[in-house]
Amino acid sequence: MSLELKFDPKTIEHLGVKMYSTLPPALAELISNAYDADSSSVEIILHTKGGRPSSIIVQDDGDGMSAKDIQEKFLVIGRNRREDGDKPSRRFNRLATGKKGLGKLALFGLANKITINTVKDGLLNVFELDWDDLLSSGSVYNPNYTKENEETTRSNGTFIKLSGLKRKSAFDLDSLANSLAKIFIVSEDFSISIRHGDGKKIVIDNARRFSQIEKQFLWTQDDFDFSDRKYLKDVSFEFIAAKSPIPPHNGNRGVTIFSRGKMVNAPEYFTDSASSHFYQYLTGWVKADFIDLLSEDVISTNRQSINWDADEMIAFRAELAGLVRDVANQWRKKKQDLKNSLINERTGIDREKWTGTLPPDIRSSVDKILDSVAKSEDVTESASPIIMALHELIPEYPLLHWRHLDPRLQVRVKRYYEAGMYGNAADEAIKVYSQELRDISNQDKDGSDLASLFSFKISQDGGRVEKYPAIFVTDLNTVSARNIQDGHGHLTRGVMTGFRNPLAHAPMYKVVPETFSELDCLNVLSLVSYLISRVGEERK
Repeated sequence: MSLELKFDPKTIEHLGVKMYSTLPPALAELISNAYDADSSSVEIILHTKGGRPSSIIVQDDGDGMSAKDIQEKFLVIGRNRREDGDKPSRRFNRLATGKKGLGKLALFGLANKITINTVKDGLLNVFELDWDDLLSSGSVYNPNYTKENEETTRSNGTFIKLSGLKRKSAFDLDSLANSLAKIFIVSEDFSISIRHGDGKKIVIDNARRFSQIEKQFLWTQDDFDFSDRKYLKDVSFEFIAAKSPIPPHNGNRGVTIFSRGKMVNAPEYFTDSASSHFYQYLTGWVKADFIDLLSEDVISTNRQSINWDADEMIAFRAELAGLVRDVANQWRKKKQDLKNSLINERTGIDREKWTGTLPPDIRSSVDKILDSVAKSEDVTESASPIIMALHELIPEYPLLHWRHLDPRLQVRVKRYYEAGMYGNAADEAIKVYSQELRDISNQDKDGSDLASLFSFKISQDGGRVEKYPAIFVTDLNTVSARNIQDGHGHLTRGVMTGFRNPLAHAPMYKVVPETFSELDCLNVLSLVSYLISRVGEERK
C-alpha cells in the first residue's frame, strides 16, 4: 500500500513549523494525541549526543493506528475528528481534546525526520516522514512505509521518534515539566512523564503547576453561590492568592481556562484594566468543558486564546470578570484580617476591638498609621514597638482616657461609658463623689446639701475664721484660698442641682438621648474628677 499525504507546503510551514517551533506546545500536541488514543500514560524521552539534543521519543499505550487509520485519519490535515461523533472513549470514557486535526503538524515544528511506530490489534505499522522530502514533493507527499500490517505480539500503542532536531539548546527537564504542567489538568487515569536518556525522570502532576508559588489563600466553586450564573454554575475552579507578588516572567499571573483537561486560554484577568494591586498575587485555573460543546468553534488553533467576541464568550467573560472582582474583595478582607491577627499575636493588641472604640476621625488616622507600619503580613519586630507606642498614646476609648480622671472614678464609670450609657456614667461619678464627701465628713447628707460641707464663716473684720467647714480644700489663710473653698461649695451645689438631681429623678431613657451627649458626660466627669481630687484629705 502506498501512503499519500496531500497538502499545500505553506500550510505545513505556517501551521507546523511556526506555530509549534518551541518544545512545550509541540510536545503538548503529542501528549493530547496519546490522551485521545485512550492511553493510560505517555512518556517523553529526551536524548542528547555530545551535550546537544539528538532525538525525542514519545510513547503511549493507547489504541494505536491501523493502516487504514494512518491513511484516512492521521495523514489527513485539518480533519475534524469530531465529525465522526463526539463520543466517549472505550477504555477511559474520555471526550477528545483534539478537534482541528492540525496537531500532527507539531512534529515538523521540532524535527526534520519523524518515525511513527504503531500497533493496533496485533498489527504493526511503521512509516517515516521527512521534512525536506515533504517540501520538495509539491502538493502530494508519499511517506516511507517500512512495515505494513506486520503481525506482532506487542500491545496496542504508538511510539514516535523525532530526529534531526531543529532545537540546538540543551534540554531543561524541570523547565519543560513546569511548562507542560501549565498546559494540562492531569487526570488520575492518565500519567504524563518526561525523562532524560540518562534516567532522570519527572512525573507531571497538578501540584507542579503552582509549585513555585507560596500559596496564601484559596477559593473554589464551593465558596460561592452561582445558581444565578449561566456559565459559572457549570465550571470548577481554583483561584489562588500568592503570599508575595508573582514574578511576571514565570507565566502564572492570571487565571488559565481549560476545557477537557487542556488549556484553551492563557492566563489573564478577564478585564480591560489589570492595574489593581491584587492582580500581582492572583493565579489559578477554570475548568470549563462546555466550551468544547459550543456549536461555534471559539478556541484558537494553538489553544492559547478564546474568541471572546463570540456571543456566548462575551457573557462568560463578564461572569469571570465579576468572579475576579469578588475574589479581589475577599482577598483584601482576608489580608486585613491576617494583619490584625498577627498584630494581636505580636503585640497582644486586638486591633479590631481597639480601633472599634475610637471616634471616626481618630480611627481613620490610626488605621492609616497601622497600615503603614504593617505593610507586610509579617508585622515585623520593628513595627510592633510602634504599634504598642501608638496604643499607649491612643488607647481604647481615648476620649475618656485623655480626661485623666481621678482613680476613684475610673473604675466605677468605665463600664457605663463603654456601653454608651453616658448619663449613667455621669450619675455614677457624682455618686462616688457624694459618698466620698459623706465618708470624709461623717455626715449623712445628700444632693445639694453636700455643698454646705464646704461652708465657713469669717469675722466681720475678715481677720479670723469663726466657723470652720466640715471639709477643707484649702487652708483659708488668704482671700484667694477662701475663694477657692467657697467656689468648691458652689461647684458642688451646681453638680448636684444641674446633673445629679435630673439624672436621679427623671426616666433615664428620656434624659440621656435628649439631654446628655457623650461630650456632656465627659465634661461632667472632668468636673467631678476635679472636685473629688481636691478633697483627698481632710484638713482641720
